Amino acid sequence: MDFKAFAIVFTTVFIAELGDKTQLATMLFATDREASPLAVFLAASAALIVASALGVLAGSLLADTINEKALHYIAGIGFIAIGAFTLIRA
Repeated sequence: MDFKAFAIVFTTVFIAELGDKTQLATMLFATDREASPLAVFLAASAALIVASALGVLAGSLLADTINEKALHYIAGIGFIAIGAFTLIRA
């Protein structure tokens, strides 16, 4: 296993997930007295695993058809566009 890549991906995703709407929704579900905290944790974890698996699958498929440098540019432009859209709507 490439531990450097693991650490980079873990840190990046961990920071990106802190305080986002997924975490807030999970906290909201955990406040429900009828819901088991373990069930909320397992369901949220499973959802994040499936979403991550889809991202890895999509990235793997795109890597075979799109140049890696072009993919970096597309991702960068996408993040800038989302940021600009968020600022405009604020």
